[in-house]
Amino acid sequence: MISTSLSHLAGVLGGRLVLRRDDTPDTTVSGPVDTDSRLIEPGGVFVAKPGETTDGHLFVGTAIERGAALAIVERELADEVSQVVVDDVIEALAALARDNVARVRAAGALRIVGITGSNGKTTTKNMLARILEDEGPTVAPRASFNNEVGAPLTMLRVEDDTHFLVSEFGASAPGAIARLAGLVTPDIGVVLMVGMAHAGGFGGIESTFHAKSELVTATREGGLAVLNADDPRVAAMEPIARERGQDVRWFGRGERAVVRALDVEVTASGTRADLVVDGQAHTLTLRVLGAHHVMNALAAIAAATALGVSAADAIARVETLEIAERWRMQPMGSDRVRIINDAYNASPDSMSAALRTLAQITGPDERTVAVLGAMSELGEYADEEHDRVGLLAVRLRIQRIVVIGPEARRMYLEAIAQGSWDGEAVFFTDADAAYDYLSTELRDGDRVLVKSSNSAGLRHLGDRLGELFA
Repeated sequence: MISTSLSHLAGVLGGRLVLRRDDTPDTTVSGPVDTDSRLIEPGGVFVAKPGETTDGHLFVGTAIERGAALAIVERELADEVSQVVVDDVIEALAALARDNVARVRAAGALRIVGITGSNGKTTTKNMLARILEDEGPTVAPRASFNNEVGAPLTMLRVEDDTHFLVSEFGASAPGAIARLAGLVTPDIGVVLMVGMAHAGGFGGIESTFHAKSELVTATREGGLAVLNADDPRVAAMEPIARERGQDVRWFGRGERAVVRALDVEVTASGTRADLVVDGQAHTLTLRVLGAHHVMNALAAIAAATALGVSAADAIARVETLEIAERWRMQPMGSDRVRIINDAYNASPDSMSAALRTLAQITGPDERTVAVLGAMSELGEYADEEHDRVGLLAVRLRIQRIVVIGPEARRMYLEAIAQGSWDGEAVFFTDADAAYDYLSTELRDGDRVLVKSSNSAGLRHLGDRLGELFA
């Protein structure tokens, strides 16, 4: 966060300033802002966020011990640290982020890119940040900081010398992206795809379309919309962009795309594609596994080149990424038994892409093993979509299908119904039982995908298998 006086900060938050120690209204703070007392640094600002299981107000003392200069709270505390007392700390966090970015932007150098989509946000964010960091100081979310807490915390890492802010926007409900993107009004809005992820929370695919289109609406008038030409629902956002005077920059594999992938080849060591960027031919060789990541790379390259980066530089920098993010198509294990840990997130689209990648990278003398858990937040669509995954696994001729958890059991039942029986498909109620089975079942030449939503916890099973076969 840039330097801010306590009085200015209290005014921005609409809160009551409580001074402690030798502080005055003119005392300034400029340290990092966080909701986790364990991460507070000397001079930092602690936001006492009430949680589902605990209350941040209980940890103000820990924040002080770590050097906090200010606490943002919902009730005045006796702790010996200056405080701004507000009605809602989450709203205060958003207001502080808006003010921080606005003041840096007023200096004229800061450019802001917002990214959303049902899948691929974090990978695209990492790719774009990798490209831009060689152009100037760049701020991007850690991990998947894309919600009402994570997005403002990222914005508060913007400093006076920041050239680029890459913001990732998730959506827990309609209006969420509009609120988050509205804090900064991006210069460029990138929409990757509209899929079934979180469809249960939105009430269906059309509601998901409207939620994702909120980013285009929130992007500044006269800005740029970077849209997936291959996704009809994303392409349908073009009129929204045009109404706001935005140019549209298309990416994809069809002829409409100005950043386009032609031939794509997936191997166990990465993904290769022939590209055309604004009429010029290039070759992309990703270390990241999966054809679906080519689309993420196209989106990142489209945004970066719109910001003045040459296509050759953008491609070369993307090629240096070894993994998209921890637990996202992360290679583990060894050449003997290769584990692909992709269990941080899952939706019908990403599950399909991961299974297809597993089939593509497995040689004729190797065996495909899919370790699958539940996809969350599908609501009334959960049964149908889990059935589809079981069916796809059989059609792709996955040789061992290991399904874990009651919420995912329909994958197993559908695989059995489609002919994957006699030990080809197995079901376990928990990850420990599956680990015991896999530790003796896996053999040399196996290529193993571990895939589920974060809530299923299979990412830790993937880690255990990776260590076992390292």
